[in-house]
Amino acid sequence: MRLTLFNQGRLGLVDGSDIIDVTEQLAGSGPYGPEGALHRHIERLADGHTGPLDLTGVPHTPLAGATLEAPLPRPGKIIGAPVNYLDHKAEMAYTTSVADLGVFLKANSSVIGPGQDILLPYTDKRTDQEGELGVIIGRTASHVSRDDALDYVFGYTCLLDITVRSGEDRSTRKSFDTFTPIGPWIVTADEIPDPDTLDLRCDVAGTTRQRTNTADLIFGVRELIAYTSSVMTLRPGDVIATGTPAGVGPLSHGDRVVLEIEHVGRLEVGVDGSRATAYARRPGHHSR
Repeated sequence: MRLTLFNQGRLGLVDGSDIIDVTEQLAGSGPYGPEGALHRHIERLADGHTGPLDLTGVPHTPLAGATLEAPLPRPGKIIGAPVNYLDHKAEMAYTTSVADLGVFLKANSSVIGPGQDILLPYTDKRTDQEGELGVIIGRTASHVSRDDALDYVFGYTCLLDITVRSGEDRSTRKSFDTFTPIGPWIVTADEIPDPDTLDLRCDVAGTTRQRTNTADLIFGVRELIAYTSSVMTLRPGDVIATGTPAGVGPLSHGDRVVLEIEHVGRLEVGVDGSRATAYARRPGHHSR
C-alpha cells in the first residue's frame, strides 16, 4: 500500500490516480494530535489492531486534485546515517564513515511535505540537498539482529536531508525548520522485499546531481537498523535516513528539488531564500 496524509490531515490510500480516505478505518477515531493519523495507524498495528479494509462506498478523490502532506508530520525520532556511501565519502574528503561516526539525530520539527519549500537560513553559507531513502519503523526494536531487522520496518519513503555547510555539529546543521522533506507517501514494507536494491535519483533545477543504487550503501538497511537499535530503542513511527550518495550541492532561491526512488515514489519541493540572513547575524555569534 501507499499511505499518506492529504487535505488537512486525512489518511489516504493511494490507488492509481485516486486517493481513498481510510482515516477512521486505519487510525480509529480522532483527534490524532500533531503526530498525525498515519502515525496513529502505525502504533495501532504495533499493538495488534489489524483487520481487512472495506472500501465499499468510500469516497475517492483524484490524486491530482488532492493536497498531499508530510505522511509523518512529527516523527518520534529522525535518525541520520552520516557518510554511508563510499562515493560521498570521497567527494567530501572524509576520513571516516558511518562505521566510525555512528548515527545522529535531527529535530522532528524540521519535517515538511511535498510541494512545500526548503527555507535557506543564510545568504553566505552553502546549503546542500542530500537525497536519501527513508525507513519507517513499525514496531519497538531494541538490539535487533541484522537477519531480523526488516521485520521491524513499516515502510519506506523519499527523504531529503538538507544540510548547511558550516562548523556546527550535524544535528544543528541539519535541523533547521523545513530541512527534512518527506513523502509523498509511505510504501509499506510488503511492496519492497529488498530495500538494498533500489535506484535513487535527485535532480535540482532540472539537472541530475545524484544517481545511485541503495546496493552501494556502506551500512545497508538491515545493518543500519541493527546498529541503531543497539544504541537506542526504536519506536513505531521513527524515521531512519539512510545516507546520501555523491553529488550534493548548493541550493538557490527558486530551485525545484526532485527525489525519485524506484518503487517508492517522487518527492518534489521548492527552495526559498527570501528570508535568509548573513551567518554573522545568527544569535550568539558575538558571545565568544
